Amino acid sequence: MTRLSGVRTCVADKGSLVTKNWFSQFSTMLSTMAGRPVTFVIAALLVVIWAVSGPLFHFSDTWQLVINTSTTIVTFLMVFLIQNTQNRDTAAMQIKLDELIRALAGAHNALLDLEELDEKDLTRFRKRYEQLADEARTALRAGGTDTDSPFVEDDRNANDDAQQHQPSRDPHAERKQDRRES
Repeated sequence: MTRLSGVRTCVADKGSLVTKNWFSQFSTMLSTMAGRPVTFVIAALLVVIWAVSGPLFHFSDTWQLVINTSTTIVTFLMVFLIQNTQNRDTAAMQIKLDELIRALAGAHNALLDLEELDEKDLTRFRKRYEQLADEARTALRAGGTDTDSPFVEDDRNANDDAQQHQPSRDPHAERKQDRRES
C-alpha cells in the first residue's frame, strides 16, 4: 500500500489497481446509511419530537429556526455526498459497458466512451440506432431475425440538418442476402 497525493492506493491480488480516498469511502458509507429505512424513521421521529416540543417553546422564532437550519444544513451536505456516490457509480457503469462493447465480437468500438461526445454526435448515433431498431422490427414482422451487427456509419463531415437520411451499406445483410440467393 502506498500513498499518492492523499489517495490510498492498493494493488489487488490479480494486479489491478484499486484506489480509494477518504471522501469516497465516507460518502459511500453515508449514502448507504442515508438510504436505509431506519434512517428515515429516525428523521421522522426527530421531526415529530420537534413538532411536539413547539408548545414548550411557545412556537417561537428560535424553535422554527432550529428545524429550518437543521434541515437546510443536512440537505446541503447530503447533496454533495450523494452526488459524489452517483458520479462514481455512473463512471463505473460506463467503464463496464465500454468493456462489454470492446470485448464483444461484432460490437462497434465507435460506441466506446460515447458519453463524452457532444449533443450533435449523440443525436446522430441515436437517429442511426432508431433506424436500426425500426429495420429490426420490420424484419421481425416479415418473419426475419433481429439479431445482427449492422454497419454503423461514422460520417463526421455530414451536415445533419441538410442531409437526407440514406440507408447505409450493411455488409452483414449483403452476406446474408448472398447466402439466400445461392
